[in-house]
Amino acid sequence: MSHEHEHEPHDDGDHLEEEDIIEVVEDEGDEPMDDDDDDNDKYDGEIIIGAPMPGEEEEMMRDMENQVVQEDNSWGASALHEPQQSIFTLSLHPSFPNPPLAISGGEDDLAFIFCPIPPVEGPSGVLYPCNTDSFPATKLTGHTDSVVAAGWSFDGEMVATGGMDGRVRVWRRVAGKAPEGDVIGQWKNWEFLTSLETGSEITWLSWHPKGNVLAAGCEDATVWMWQLPSGNTMTVLSSHTLPSSAGVFPAPGRTLLTASLDSSLCLWDPRSSAPLFKSSIFAAPNAMELDPAEAGITALAVAPSGSLAAVGGAAGGVKLVNLPKGDTVGKLEGHGEGESVEALVFVDLLAGAGGGKGVVLVSGGTDGKGFVWDVATGRVRAEIKHDEPITSLAPHPSPQLHLVTSASADGMLKTWDVRTGALVAEHKGHAGVVNGVAVAPGPVGLDGSAGGQVVVSAGDEGVSLIWKL
Repeated sequence: MSHEHEHEPHDDGDHLEEEDIIEVVEDEGDEPMDDDDDDNDKYDGEIIIGAPMPGEEEEMMRDMENQVVQEDNSWGASALHEPQQSIFTLSLHPSFPNPPLAISGGEDDLAFIFCPIPPVEGPSGVLYPCNTDSFPATKLTGHTDSVVAAGWSFDGEMVATGGMDGRVRVWRRVAGKAPEGDVIGQWKNWEFLTSLETGSEITWLSWHPKGNVLAAGCEDATVWMWQLPSGNTMTVLSSHTLPSSAGVFPAPGRTLLTASLDSSLCLWDPRSSAPLFKSSIFAAPNAMELDPAEAGITALAVAPSGSLAAVGGAAGGVKLVNLPKGDTVGKLEGHGEGESVEALVFVDLLAGAGGGKGVVLVSGGTDGKGFVWDVATGRVRAEIKHDEPITSLAPHPSPQLHLVTSASADGMLKTWDVRTGALVAEHKGHAGVVNGVAVAPGPVGLDGSAGGQVVVSAGDEGVSLIWKL
């Protein structure tokens, strides 16, 4: 395997006229994007090119009927991706001042950097300075298959996208092009930095919490690490035997924790090619045969302290693992047997003041159930519920550390008080599966009034919605 990286200066004049003005940042040296993915284009004769095949039209109509929006209480919408092309990944800027920027990636092989705030008046009666009108979305191209992972570097100066084409592409903010004092304008310009080739579908991306280091997991079981902005490969880690399903840098960031569908959990020192530990979480050690649908790891989270990991399985199990030793210290049972655990998040209700005593774990599964676990005792503190599988969980920032928002295949997002399990708000507006959710502080009014918090979603119909909380 090898990687290559090219550099191309940002072109301020490269714009695409659509309903909105969208800046396109692309690399001319890459292979052109293939817009002819529809198999129908191969047919001729009496069949209209690009039209539904016989029998498909009725199925499409049924799908559309099933995607009727019953109610929409969203604050705004960003319809940047192609219609009915799923948004698979969504991430919010770690520190953008007012309000958060977002990056999304989807089935249409595209990613976008955009401001999700609608052009509406704030409490002071003046438009929020950054909104979908004043901040044109930046279109990121270059992938030739779905973009399934995207995220910001620790300081938000770079973004990375990972695709099913085996590429990881990185962009960097171009500073100094806006007038002095124009904080919003300083974040409007982005340049393509490098393209990193792995040779296998990307399954996840994780930026280092304190440095410009990027890790990626692949379908071929390898894990890659690069130094940015150079794009130099730091290491390729090979110990998993099936696709790597998740990865994260535990605090304080000296190691990398990775998981796989082969049931293995590995802790790595990037300076070594051998894992510090390799534990089989849901399969018996040295098992001769392994079924990923029964023993695979499907979700991973690390507590704020970095000393405890939660591992979710394809068969519904959740286990707690000590770091850095790798010993299983807890087994949490509640999800239905055979129901995959799709999301895990730790929440520190005391913001570190309790020495770990205020930490709870929230899990969400394909059974539509979510559980709030007391980490110290392993007991269920509360239960949350959707009508369809829970796809994603997002903890809320201070001062609402007690809130978590869940996204579901039922088209709904719900915000919960994890102290009691009480439903705080329902977020409606999607016509299909909600694949992801992120939460951040809302925009501060020009008069200094607090902006509360906002919930941003990634929808299967290619739309991102936002709600105020």
